[in-house]
Amino acid sequence: MVRRALLLTVALLVSGCTAGTDEPEKKTEAGVTFTNPVHTQNFPDPGALRVGDTWYAYGTNGPSGNVPVLTSPDLVTWTPAADALPQVGKWATAGNTWAPEVIEGPGGTYLLYYTARSTSTDVQCIGVAVADQPGGPYVDESAEPLICQAKEGGSIDASPFTDENGDRYLYWKNDGNAIGQSTYLYGARLAEDGRSISGEPEQLLVNDAGWEAHVIEAPQMVRHDGQLYLFYSANAFDKEEYALGYATCEGPLGPCVKAAENPILHTSPVAAGPGHGFLVTTPAGESWLLYHAWPPSAVGSVEPGRLLWLDRVDWVDGKPVVNGPTADPQEAPSSSS
Repeated sequence: MVRRALLLTVALLVSGCTAGTDEPEKKTEAGVTFTNPVHTQNFPDPGALRVGDTWYAYGTNGPSGNVPVLTSPDLVTWTPAADALPQVGKWATAGNTWAPEVIEGPGGTYLLYYTARSTSTDVQCIGVAVADQPGGPYVDESAEPLICQAKEGGSIDASPFTDENGDRYLYWKNDGNAIGQSTYLYGARLAEDGRSISGEPEQLLVNDAGWEAHVIEAPQMVRHDGQLYLFYSANAFDKEEYALGYATCEGPLGPCVKAAENPILHTSPVAAGPGHGFLVTTPAGESWLLYHAWPPSAVGSVEPGRLLWLDRVDWVDGKPVVNGPTADPQEAPSSSS
């Protein structure tokens, strides 16, 4: 009964936040707190990049465009910006543009890796687009997708990674669950310009743990204190069972071993099906996780959909510990470097 009352309270709070289009004002001076969610409208599959003093978040397609963009000075106050990808590549059909992420490319460029539906194969595939500004507009001039594993159900959830020595890699998932096959997380080295794959892809993880069920997806490689961590999400995205885990890897292309304590982020009384996270490091050296989650009373809904959450990540004996999901006031990310 107590849990039911709490869920109702959270649902009412979220409903109140989403009634308008403006985000509540949040300040991040030392000692000032914020409360989740940090964006109270649908913004699934967030990827993020900091350029100068501005954070950019990129999300799955919606009414605002193929690649909706939010900007923030502090990870807490987010403002909608223009569609980063006004037109998908010639190889693709608009309407299923998923899980975009951006890295800095050579020569002052920015590279956006995105998922879209291939016109020739009718499965989801991965493309890369280029811009000279982090917010776009990005242009994909390729006649073919970057990666398209049509026999494995397609390819989705591209996540680029630049290692300490400047080498670039790309991680993704074959969409095997779309055709009743296993799903794998893949990794491959990128060419120097970031626009093609260099070498053969490596299978890093497969959905072989009970909590993962039929799907493993949304990879992100992170290096922290010299160790490589491959974060990922698993289970059905539109269910309470969706959650986030990680593996440690010996190198950018493995081998990787899943953590025994998985999942490290899962449904709580205030957020359902949290996942597709993106770990960021602030100028102050703090680790924070951006992720999406459903209101507990509206799992799988179109409105309000998957909202944007932010929670601190602590490192305890070399293991990432996510302090969430929580809707309690918490101290905002430090603005100092």
